[in-house]
Amino acid sequence: MAEYICPNCKKPIYDDEALLCLYCGESLRRGVVVHKIIITVIVIGVLLSFAVLIIK
Repeated sequence: MAEYICPNCKKPIYDDEALLCLYCGESLRRGVVVHKIIITVIVIGVLLSFAVLIIK
């Protein structure tokens, strides 16, 4: 198991699937980066398609 450090209380978490800290109960903020990248790609895609539609 990989060790993950809680960003709030700084204690190690050894559960790979935990979304909340076992000690303080706060979110471990896992997967936030992936969601932001996906949303950014979708927004850029929509803006580019709108621009192409306006140009034609």
